[in-house]
Amino acid sequence: MGITQKHPTKSDDDLPHMPFPRDGVVDPAPLYRTLRATTPITRVRTVAGEVAWLVTGYAEAVALLTDLRLSRSRPQAEQAANSGAALLGAPVADNTTEMEQHEQMRRLLNPAFSARRMRAMRTHVAEIVDDLLVKVEGHGAPADLHEMLSFPLPVLIICELLGVPYGDRDMFCGWSDAMASLVDRAAAGAALQEFQSYLHVLIGQKREVPGSDVISDLIAAQPVEGYGDDDIAEVGAAFLFVGHEATVSRIDYGILLLADNVDQRDRLRADPSLVDGAVEEILRMAAPGGSGGLPCFANSDIQIGGVHIRGGDAVLIDGAATNRDPAVFAEPDTFQITRTPNPHLTFGHGARYCIGASLARVQLQEVFLALPRRLPELRLAVPLAELRLRDDRLTGGFTGLPVTW
Repeated sequence: MGITQKHPTKSDDDLPHMPFPRDGVVDPAPLYRTLRATTPITRVRTVAGEVAWLVTGYAEAVALLTDLRLSRSRPQAEQAANSGAALLGAPVADNTTEMEQHEQMRRLLNPAFSARRMRAMRTHVAEIVDDLLVKVEGHGAPADLHEMLSFPLPVLIICELLGVPYGDRDMFCGWSDAMASLVDRAAAGAALQEFQSYLHVLIGQKREVPGSDVISDLIAAQPVEGYGDDDIAEVGAAFLFVGHEATVSRIDYGILLLADNVDQRDRLRADPSLVDGAVEEILRMAAPGGSGGLPCFANSDIQIGGVHIRGGDAVLIDGAATNRDPAVFAEPDTFQITRTPNPHLTFGHGARYCIGASLARVQLQEVFLALPRRLPELRLAVPLAELRLRDDRLTGGFTGLPVTW
């Protein structure tokens, strides 16, 4: 389970520096495998140059995800690590207060992701996917599916859920992309401020003319729940970022994995009922970035697996590494759309399970129902080695995904 390691200090210059070198774009960096086998919780330098604990072992990840001493809030501003991405900056707060706010937000947002709403959204998602693929077919091969499918689909869905005018979607794409930067904190922060300013204007409009959307729902609950417009804007920013950027990279990876595993693509085309399993395997296998994911902070000392994490330390739980732990997944580097069970941690675990998981699944399922049917011979239009990862972005993914059929 690891060895006891001293408390991290800024003078540690010999720590592994993220992102780690990769052999290609499909699999995570080989160093993840080494760390998982030897020190599944270890100190690293983040993309932003800060020191944090990186978790690569599945059992250790589950234990920490269920440990209430770990939270998104940091106990002391001067004690906790910083990060490059604007939405990674955690507030200084009491852990108990954060948990109360977390439960409040989940309660308020649950209707947005209810089974009824997801059923209604599925029909609309299928229509949007169909429209986008019509444009792809009209464009002809080769086509960049990142630009024409993966990127626009989630932002159109998020705009609809938030009640954002359709004409503002291009601004949303720009803000979402800039907020994900791990290397330009100033630009990321500026984009976040611009987006939240926009949301304040939208909140005022929705207060005057409510709609059937998440922002209107949150406004209606304000008198009872007692939160302010700043809180709604913060939720909206997180909603856009997580719902858009993370889904884009998973669609990209799903296209790549199916194009790279023709036998699995053909099985899915022959039997569309396998789509749920295919999506879960895509979620498990996708290795879109090398940032380690969203940081959490220890609000008090945590002893786990022979490692002493002190209060204020930053912790990164890397799903790309934990989802390939051979102690949990047989042949973890093999793409198998019929894998059962498939308890991946892509959406977190327990109380820290992503509330938007159902929406992401609906989009992925509709994409990978349609693609094998509409473009049955889909394959990469360039050698795999020519694809470029976006290691400067929290959610990773590709700069482009040229395909032919």
